[in-house]
Amino acid sequence: MKILAIIFDGFEEEEAMAPFAILRRAKADLTIASTNTTVKGNHNIYLSNITPLKDINYKDFDCLLVPGGPHYVFLRESKYVHEMINYFFNENKIVCGICAAPTIFGMLGHLKDRKYTCFTSMNEDFGGKYQDAGVVVDDNLITAKSVAYSLDFAYAIVKKLYGEAVLDALWTRIYYEK
Repeated sequence: MKILAIIFDGFEEEEAMAPFAILRRAKADLTIASTNTTVKGNHNIYLSNITPLKDINYKDFDCLLVPGGPHYVFLRESKYVHEMINYFFNENKIVCGICAAPTIFGMLGHLKDRKYTCFTSMNEDFGGKYQDAGVVVDDNLITAKSVAYSLDFAYAIVKKLYGEAVLDALWTRIYYEK
């Protein structure tokens, strides 16, 4: 499974880094992409060695991961980001979003009749079934409410992509107690 994560200046660091670290521990094929090779987080933490979006073909990926944070304003306005998100949903690929990111999915009409969660105050009538839960999995859609659920979000992604056995082995390696 090839995972594409997209981040832009203003991404929420923990919502990105927790899933990135957990996915790498699970030996996931993860590509982190943006418009720049260095991206500044919401709390002035920089990530470098980011793959330029122009250098990838998002259609080669099986899963899209979108962290939240103030960069959602860019996500909401970028026609290219909309094109990517629409592609992943239309091809029934796995789509993961946390905090503000699921609101972009909703704005594009992809939460209709779906169970989801997002940052509570940002929830609108997206035509879906909002769940007041930390992490919600609805078939190929994985959403999380906020930064507080970053690790649970990451674990849900690993379980969906690689199964319970891989998740259990990961937990054993990091001394996670169920």
